[in-house]
Amino acid sequence: MSNLVPGSDSVPTSVDNALSLLALIGEQRTIRVSEAAERLGVARSTAHRLLSALRRHGFVLQDKPNGVYRPGPVLHEIGLAAIGRIDIRSVARPVLEELSEQTRETVSLSLIEGRNVRFVDCVESPRTVRVGDRTGIVMPAHCTAAGKAILAGLSPMELDRRYQDRTLVTRTPNSISTWERLERELALVRRHGYALNEQEGEEGVCAVAVAVRDLTNAPLAALAVLLPAARIGQADARRDFVPLLDGAAASVQRLLRASL
Repeated sequence: MSNLVPGSDSVPTSVDNALSLLALIGEQRTIRVSEAAERLGVARSTAHRLLSALRRHGFVLQDKPNGVYRPGPVLHEIGLAAIGRIDIRSVARPVLEELSEQTRETVSLSLIEGRNVRFVDCVESPRTVRVGDRTGIVMPAHCTAAGKAILAGLSPMELDRRYQDRTLVTRTPNSISTWERLERELALVRRHGYALNEQEGEEGVCAVAVAVRDLTNAPLAALAVLLPAARIGQADARRDFVPLLDGAAASVQRLLRASL
């Protein structure tokens, strides 16, 4: 990335470097002081000063001293404000329809609301035995694949803000009921890139989901494939849906950016 303003031969200013840093963080999701200094071509002290200024104003967060920096609430709000002008349901609808045709299962689009997720759109499976339309239903985020896909992309500070008391409601015997277990589950989601639901929100219903990300690469929504637990059998086909979900999420993200 060039440090110079296009068409200019001048030395980059602090504003130039700060904007370059924001672009890097948006692309990479995280950055360290040493990497920022190298990418900008400045001293570590300068990079640290710039990142500290961005942190003071809420553009970046640092989870712990000497830790990595990641997008902060201001960047997230900017991304949401831009996306908020767009009807994500209308944008994602053709993608949902195609995903349902590919999987022959019920598929959904969900948004997070505090500790819950709301199913904002759904395309039902053509099969006789299927998961029904979930549009409008609100469920605890940690009890759904879609919710876990979104929660796994939030920073530790944001998770702390949403779950200050660490209390988790349960809906079935399979629901995650302790904070320690949820942390382990979210770590697996981050590692694998997708989330599973093992009859945690409703008995007889299983799912797999991936996050849809906003302009700052933060989780904005989630796409999920939902199917009857009886259809899973010994060979769990849900993981076979992950490449299709990844492709669908990428399509929604491209369509959202094209709509700005």
